[in-house]
Amino acid sequence: MAAAAAFAQVNRSETADAAILGAPVTAQKIAQGNELYAQNCASCHGPDMEGQPDWKRPLKNGRMPAPPHDETGHTWHHSDSQLFALTKQGVSGVVPGYESDMPAFEGILTDAEIRATLAYIKSTWPKRQYEYQAKVSDREGPEE
Repeated sequence: MAAAAAFAQVNRSETADAAILGAPVTAQKIAQGNELYAQNCASCHGPDMEGQPDWKRPLKNGRMPAPPHDETGHTWHHSDSQLFALTKQGVSGVVPGYESDMPAFEGILTDAEIRATLAYIKSTWPKRQYEYQAKVSDREGPEE
């Protein structure tokens, strides 16, 4: 189901001349992001981006479960630069003192691979979430 949604969104992304942090989004990047997501993210965030069960409740260790990356979660509330930083540095690297199981992918994924993964995630969102997140990102401007 997620793959079908991704390919349905590719045309919208390309016609909207979409970019993530200044890098154009293409069908090839979305396909690469799909593979990277499956290899690096799906084990926690779910193969269909559904997140872990009870993701709004702390685990016994006090940390929060992995949230969904689909429209039911809050990923689409964050700008591209915030999502990029959270992925590259891990949550605790961006939010000091916040305990999280989200690892930093710096040294594991290149910046281009992080952008491709984010492009894939975004390509699966319904139009409303996609457009909202694009506006959030536009207000912030590209990160240099």
